[in-house]
Amino acid sequence: MRIMVPVIFVLVFGIIIVAMVRGICEWNKNNHSPKLSVPAKVVSRRTAVSHHHHHQGNGMHHTHTATSYYATFQVESGDRIEFLVSGTEYGMLAEGDSGELTFQGTRYLNFQRNESAE
Repeated sequence: MRIMVPVIFVLVFGIIIVAMVRGICEWNKNNHSPKLSVPAKVVSRRTAVSHHHHHQGNGMHHTHTATSYYATFQVESGDRIEFLVSGTEYGMLAEGDSGELTFQGTRYLNFQRNESAE
């Protein structure tokens, strides 16, 4: 039983380190990727809601809810690319919108809707 506490600590610490390294690698890869602007169409949108419950020892608890917004674009080749977007961007996008998608690696930068699509 005494060995379980250090083992669990090392496992949790290892998971945190791996997640940090992956995040830094993706950030670095995105920064070194070219910025691309391509014709695209919004084909779907979705949200993902996460709930976090924090219980304190005195019977009190705190709940935190976060919403992530995603948009899927289809480019001229037929490939589909899903990006995490801000809530504001999500609200401005509608399925069927056509325009110019700008992105860098896995990072969404902008979508400029075609004037004729309005």
